[in-house]
Amino acid sequence: MSILKPKSIYKQFHQKLVIATSLLIIILSFIFYGYTKSTIFDEIQDSLYADAQLILEVSKTSNVNTNNFNLITSNGINVDIVELLNVPQSGYTYFKVGNKHFIQILYPFDVTKRKYIKIVKNIDSSIEMLNKIFNNLLLISLGGLIMVVLYAFTVSKTLLRPIIQITNKLSNMDENFLSQIKKDNLPIEFHPLANSINSLMTRIETNIKFKKELFIGVAHELKTPLAVMKLKNEVALMKKREAEKYQETMRLTVEQINDMNKMISSILDIGRAEGAQFEKPEEIDLVKYLQRKTNDYRMLSAKKKIVITFFSNVNHHEIYVQPTLLNQIIQNFVQNAIKFTPDEKSIAIRLEKEANTTTITVTDDGPGIDESIDLFAPFKRMGEESGAGLGLFLAKNAADSLEATVSLKNRTDDKSGCVATLILPNTTIPKKKESKKETSQK
Repeated sequence: MSILKPKSIYKQFHQKLVIATSLLIIILSFIFYGYTKSTIFDEIQDSLYADAQLILEVSKTSNVNTNNFNLITSNGINVDIVELLNVPQSGYTYFKVGNKHFIQILYPFDVTKRKYIKIVKNIDSSIEMLNKIFNNLLLISLGGLIMVVLYAFTVSKTLLRPIIQITNKLSNMDENFLSQIKKDNLPIEFHPLANSINSLMTRIETNIKFKKELFIGVAHELKTPLAVMKLKNEVALMKKREAEKYQETMRLTVEQINDMNKMISSILDIGRAEGAQFEKPEEIDLVKYLQRKTNDYRMLSAKKKIVITFFSNVNHHEIYVQPTLLNQIIQNFVQNAIKFTPDEKSIAIRLEKEANTTTITVTDDGPGIDESIDLFAPFKRMGEESGAGLGLFLAKNAADSLEATVSLKNRTDDKSGCVATLILPNTTIPKKKESKKETSQK
């Protein structure tokens, strides 16, 4: 069984750049050499054809023999009149005698008698010049290849330097020391990566902060009832008492245990919520989902005779979402609204589909909130109502997992109450045509 070796992006880039540039140099060298060779031989052929035409013109005006023909042409050229039955279609040929190279052309002299002017020229000097050109190109290509290797090495190091800087920065961080990556010295291409890492660092830092607050809060919230139970039991055991006194102590102990059980259940909900982050998203009709949930919530509000209504600016709205996390947020909002809304009042659940976001609000007729308090922090409670103070903390964590935002604000319509808002980004919502008719369920 073969084990695949990890690939190095540095080596891959270096090798690919060297290979690609080397091939480019080789191809351009061969193209240049071929073009030069073709140009030289074309000039030789044109020159020989010009000599043949001159010989033919001179022969028409005077009686000139082949010796005189040689005087017309330049040195290194041999001219003769030959009689041939078949002539090559190209009219010229290359051949080699020993170590010497020649080019030969045949030009019509007297077609009726099948006579042709045969001109043979020695092209050793041209061949030697081409060889020098080829050798020079070879040296230039080798030099260029060395320069490419050095250039590829330098470029690879330059491109990897920002990644190395980010890696070194991250390697020196731990949960106790988190810092933002500065983008001043990074190329602009690495800014999205730095932004993503900084965003992740912020979320981790916030999560660690909340977890620390959670642990401290749990210790504090559990320590207080335990201390009360211990003190009551110690006092009860200091001397003999009537049975009613022991019963009172036991009832207090049971109440404290019930409160601790509620807190432990909330802490267990945090663990389940973190597991729900890995739940597979499902496609749901958000309008029908909220309509169904509204009917369920009416059963919770029936005891206080609270009327719950649902409104939407669309008839259908398909989204991909993790239902457990969404339900945790909406249910917490509605339960808090029922808890703080007086009897025979109302609660309104609204859905508003916009271009880039989908907003869900839960508006109650309660006393409102103190906006200076971060109610999404663990163990933050509103009013005198009982509870562990972890519901909104769970809702905030669920919203972060959905890449959504949650907020709590007082009403601005001259009525007392609170508005709990969940804003889902439409980046994960498929664009579909939806009716803009507003539906209401009362």
